[in-house]
Amino acid sequence: MPRLVPNTIRGQLIAGTVLLQCLLVAVFAGYIYRQQSAQVRERTEQRLLYQVHVLSDAAAEELADRHMMTLESILAALPSSPTIRAARITDLNGNVLAYGGRNGPIGYAQLNPLEQAELSQATDTAHIFVGSRHTPEVVAPIWVDGSPAALAWIVPDMADDERALSSLLNSSLLFGLLALVANAAISLVLAQSITHPLNALLRATRTMIRNPEGKWNFPLRTSASNEAGVLTHAFNSMVAALHEQRAGLNDTLALLDSMLANAPIGFAFFDRSLRCVRINQFMADRNRLTVGEHLGRPMLELFVTEEGRRLAGIVEHVFSTGEPVHNVEMRDAVDGEPGAWRTLLLNFYPVHTSTERIRWVGAVAVDTTQHKKSEEALRRSEKLAATGRLAASIAHEINNPLEAVTNLLYLLHDHTSLDAEALQYAEMAQHELARVSQITQQTLRFYRQSTQPAATRLGEVLDSVLTLYRGRVHAAQIQVVRAYDEKAELHSFGGELRQLFANLIGNALDAMPHGGTITLRVHRGKDWGRTGQFGVHVVIADTGCGMTPAVRQRIFEPFYTTKEATGTGLGLWVSAEIVEKHHGRVRVRSRAAVGNGTGQKSGTVFLLFFPHSTALHSAQDEQPSAAATL
Repeated sequence: MPRLVPNTIRGQLIAGTVLLQCLLVAVFAGYIYRQQSAQVRERTEQRLLYQVHVLSDAAAEELADRHMMTLESILAALPSSPTIRAARITDLNGNVLAYGGRNGPIGYAQLNPLEQAELSQATDTAHIFVGSRHTPEVVAPIWVDGSPAALAWIVPDMADDERALSSLLNSSLLFGLLALVANAAISLVLAQSITHPLNALLRATRTMIRNPEGKWNFPLRTSASNEAGVLTHAFNSMVAALHEQRAGLNDTLALLDSMLANAPIGFAFFDRSLRCVRINQFMADRNRLTVGEHLGRPMLELFVTEEGRRLAGIVEHVFSTGEPVHNVEMRDAVDGEPGAWRTLLLNFYPVHTSTERIRWVGAVAVDTTQHKKSEEALRRSEKLAATGRLAASIAHEINNPLEAVTNLLYLLHDHTSLDAEALQYAEMAQHELARVSQITQQTLRFYRQSTQPAATRLGEVLDSVLTLYRGRVHAAQIQVVRAYDEKAELHSFGGELRQLFANLIGNALDAMPHGGTITLRVHRGKDWGRTGQFGVHVVIADTGCGMTPAVRQRIFEPFYTTKEATGTGLGLWVSAEIVEKHHGRVRVRSRAAVGNGTGQKSGTVFLLFFPHSTALHSAQDEQPSAAATL
């Protein structure tokens, strides 16, 4: 079925105007026609009554005198009037006595059945009735000597009245048509003034729908001051507000995306099918996949271990209960790094929609690997500290019997009853006992560090450290090369420098388990590579396995170690703190061993420089550093 109602405001306005105008014209024309028809009918009836009375009076005189010819002439003259079509005189039974008409006797000479039905009432008084052609007719009695002797009939001619009514109706229709055209034109103009800004609003709205993020041609121009203009201004204000809100929303989303992408905390969201719907870069890096590769994938594909099944059960629990789950620890191995592990602390929480239905479950992950390693390193450090205190206590207790044994050996050496071989054994015992005493003294020096800086000969400090490692040096058949400047002194904390050199020499010995050469050099000079300050250079070099560039970049990080269970990752970090405390500088050169048969040598060199102008405070004035605390 075709659509009869237009779908545009312009078409609806014009169609409504035309329909209303047609209805008004029809009602108006019908009202005028009906009113004029009633007036014409009333005038016709009055005229017919007058005419029939005149005819009956004239006919009465002629019938009384029996002048039928005169009566015929009267009737023949009546149709000459524009309002009379025919006239007749009949007796009381309806027989025509005389007739006059425009078309002769045809059609009106004899009474028709409708006229014959009026014979019974015609003898009383004149009355009007509707004839066979739906036109009014009149009949009146002709009184002769006080009694009805005949009947006078007149059939009117309604042509002039019908032409007048038709002319009036045509005039009404023409007026209605002109009014219809005028109203349609006015409606078209008004519709144009309304629909033009509305069409502009429609095009702008469609543009916004097709490209919400695009640049729109706003504000819309309008010259109308009516409601359409007000609507356009309101639309421009709404678009401006949307621009501001979108700009603020984009800024907020950019901040949130930047925070989610770069925060050192993992974020992930899962739907009811346990599929990942959002994840940040931190969490994506954990699985060595891109963010896009995570989206839409089930949780059990991302976490294929037993831990993954446990996490999936926790997410389902949050969906079913709506309660968050906190402090879930997850530990797994690091791909590509044998023996390395990583610890995450996860918290799960429901994400509700406006209908209070749980749509997603969010997971927040914090990497606690370093914290766990710090705790383990701290425990190992505490064990080492306790071992150091125990060693210092043992060394202190050994000193007393050592002094007694030394005195006894001295007395035994001067005993006269001993032969030469016994004296030689006594001298050997004194020599070995001196070595034991020296070891205990060096051990106590590590524990009993001075609280005030003092002049320290770096060569002597290096030799004291070598004394502690003499057993390892001989066992591994390591050759030690010394080159000391005897006058090289430094105003420093001797105990801390002893700890520094012990860490570096100990690492050098660990790098040469099957022998090699360790070189120790101390000399005065300028730091030509930096500021030209005058100070002391210390070089500790070995021919061990060396370090790769990746390891060399991280050796001063706390808790980083390549010694597995035997290392704490604190030695070089503490050493760097000691060098910085003495305002010194350390450089490292290393070449790792390669099994390619090229003959390239491996090894590591630590180059230390301490300026003479170092300003040191007593240990009591120093705030406890991280190294001292550990």
